[in-house]
Formats: sequence, C-alpha cells, structure tokens
Amino acid sequence: MTCRVAPCLLAVLAAAAASAAQAQAPFPSRPITMVVPLPAGGTADLLCRLAADKAGGILGQQVVIENRAGGAGGRIGAETVMRSAADGHTILCAPQLNYSITHLVFTKSAFDTRSMEPVSVLASYPLTLLGRATLAADDLSSFIAYAKANPDKVRIGNSGAGSHTHIAASALFTSAGARVIHLPFGAGQAVVSLLGNRIEGSVQMPPAFVPQVQSGELRILAVLGSKQEPVFPQVPTAQKAGFAVILDMWRGIAVPKGTPKSVIAKLEDAIKKTVESPEFAQAGKEIGFTPAFLPAAEFGKLMATDDRKLAEVMKDLGLKKN
Repeated sequence: MTCRVAPCLLAVLAAAAASAAQAQAPFPSRPITMVVPLPAGGTADLLCRLAADKAGGILGQQVVIENRAGGAGGRIGAETVMRSAADGHTILCAPQLNYSITHLVFTKSAFDTRSMEPVSVLASYPLTLLGRATLAADDLSSFIAYAKANPDKVRIGNSGAGSHTHIAASALFTSAGARVIHLPFGAGQAVVSLLGNRIEGSVQMPPAFVPQVQSGELRILAVLGSKQEPVFPQVPTAQKAGFAVILDMWRGIAVPKGTPKSVIAKLEDAIKKTVESPEFAQAGKEIGFTPAFLPAAEFGKLMATDDRKLAEVMKDLGLKKN
C-alpha cells in the first residue's frame, strides 16, 4: 500500500514545488506584452515601440507590442490591460491616461484611471494647432479671425471624439468665441485629411507632423501647452498669443491594479533607464517629443490632478454629462 501511494505523493510534492518555484520566479519570467491602444504605424505607436525595445533589453526579456485600437480615448486597449493578470507581464503604453473622464462622458466603460497602477511617465509634448500652408492665416490670431469670419465652416480635425486633441481644440475655439466643426479621425488620418485639403486645421502632437512642417506643406499656428515645442522653438504658445489655453500632453506606462510593488519598482527602473538613455533623447529630437521620466508615486498624483483639470474643462465646454 505504501509503495503504491509513494509515487503519487512524490508527484504531488513535485508539482507543488514547481508551482512554488514559478510563483517565486524573479520578474520578468517571460516576455512582456505592451498594449498600445492605438493602430500600428502611428507616431504614438512608434514612441511605445522605442520604449519597448530599450526597456526589454534592460529587463532581459522581450517586450512585445500588441496594438488594441478602438473605443473613445483608447478604451479597448486600456480595458484589456485592466483585466489581465496583475503580475507585470501585461502593461499599458498610452497617451494621457484620462480615460476616466472619457468613459464618464462619452462611453460606457468599466475602466477609469483608478483601476490601474501608475508606473512612470515616458515623454511629454505640447499639443499644437496646425493649418494648411495655403491658408491665408500664418499665426493663431489670424486663424481665429478667419474662423470667426466663417462660422460653422472651418473644419478642425482631432484624433477621435473625447480625445485630448478634441478637448484641447474645443477649449481653444470656445474660449476664442469661434464656432468651428470638430471632426474625429483615427490615428494619423487628421494630418492626411489636412494635407488633402479636406479640413482647415487640426490639433495634434508634434510627432504626427514634423516632416510635413519641415517640408513646408503644413504650418504650426500655435502651441497649446505650457512650454514652446523644442523642435519648433519659434512657434509661440497660445497663452503668449493672448488665448488662455494650457493643455499639455504626456505618455505613460501603467499596469493592472494589484500588481506587486516590487514588480512596479522593477518596471519603473527600466523605464527610467530607457528615458534617460542617449538613444531615447535622440529619438525625441528627431520625431518631436521630450523624454520626461516621472516615478510611480508622482505619476499617480499627476493622473489625479489631470483628471480633475480635464473634468473642469469639459464641464465648462458643456461636454460633461450630469
């Protein structure tokens, strides 16, 4: 009897030992999936891929990009990560993690920023207002005057209903007293439509249009953030031009709620080394972003502050539901 039970007991003990060893395996124990809630090929996707490649080398595991586009503000990608195992092997690389505002106003979603753990900020860059080079408006004041002279005719593209670019454009033109038509597009399509003369202007982030501005096809009319854009330092901010609009943009890394602090700390360290690397700095100069590491604790405060700030802006614009 004992001889028959012994092999079974040994097998159970071996399985238990294997499970315990796996549970205690140092992070990361396998490739990491970085979910990008945007289509492949866009500038945001490029930034995330740069970070994934560098961070993967630091962590000693491949970081694989998974594009999950769809939903206002990237809701589908965010929900994918939120529902993943909280072990650090699925992370979110996303623009302005203000989905809590987006889902409360525009969609029904289980996701908001409080359902995620912040890891770090990757980069920051101000939003900008672009115009066609063929328009008779070469700065913000003249473009606003043109929009006022043509109420409900000037078309302004954004990256999607409820996106940060949509809110920024609404804030700018509403505060200026100009009635424009806001048109949502997928990633990259707003610039294409601008080049194709299907819209008059668009609020976008610098990586989306640097080559077109350098070639003279498009014109930057104003920077909507708190600082001037380093790639185009000659372009003034909207505030300096006399319009009270300050909306900065950042991209960051987050993980599911409940992820162990030790795992978050290791990811945070890898992102810090990535952001501070010469390669990342050079990429920022080439495609138009500013490397901007912010640790988990400070990132969490920034997310909460920005959520409140955007809620106030959306309420003023009449976009926030009661």
